[in-house]
Amino acid sequence: MHLPSVPLLLFLLCSRAKAGNIIGGTECKPHSRPYMAYLEIVTSQGHLAACGGFLIRRDFVLTAAHCAGRQITVILGAHNRTEKEDTWQKLEVEKQFPHPKYDDNLILHDIMLLKLKRKANLTLAVGALPLPSQFNFIPSGRMCRATGWGRTNVDEPGSNTLQEVKMRLLEPQACKHFSNFDHNLQLCVGNPRKAQNVYKGDSGGPLLCAGIAQGIASYVHRTAKPPAVFTRISHYRPWIDKVLKKN
Repeated sequence: MHLPSVPLLLFLLCSRAKAGNIIGGTECKPHSRPYMAYLEIVTSQGHLAACGGFLIRRDFVLTAAHCAGRQITVILGAHNRTEKEDTWQKLEVEKQFPHPKYDDNLILHDIMLLKLKRKANLTLAVGALPLPSQFNFIPSGRMCRATGWGRTNVDEPGSNTLQEVKMRLLEPQACKHFSNFDHNLQLCVGNPRKAQNVYKGDSGGPLLCAGIAQGIASYVHRTAKPPAVFTRISHYRPWIDKVLKKN
């Protein structure tokens, strides 16, 4: 049976069902995740939306392809996304590079690079996150962490402060209810018996395993019941390297 899934995009001023804070997580110590980026998005329809992302080079942020929009502003160095701090760096996105094979209907190849108009200043509150190599096929069973400003519950708004939750990598059959799940391209993450998950607004945020970004938050069941699906970064390392080298 195919169960309805939603991308994790958070619409701020509209009621569309297509896809706030991490569910069942805890608030991060302020600025302890200096790679995190908060994305303010103006969609192609002119709506306001929000996603997460993470800095991988001083002028590039990695996020989900379904977070694309007419205009994107990246905020680095944020903990509370509603209270501007001295640590904030607000940067415009110069160019968006969604994966050329991204499929909005199947939610496959859900990965996008954002080129910033100017380089970020590396500080205690702003830093880059390492990526896995192409051949770093991470096994199931590993305990990882997801981070974001998404909803803390299905009916709650997005979180003001950065949240984090521990999530375990599962065997691919745990995601067989998602009809388009592809183990080579994606990670199946989160214990179905625990009320801990990413949700709307967490799109594009990283899944960290031993300090390395292994996944990008992509989609989840509409009820927020785990597991969630993350894009498997290692598969896309050649494409990422190609875009970074050209730009």
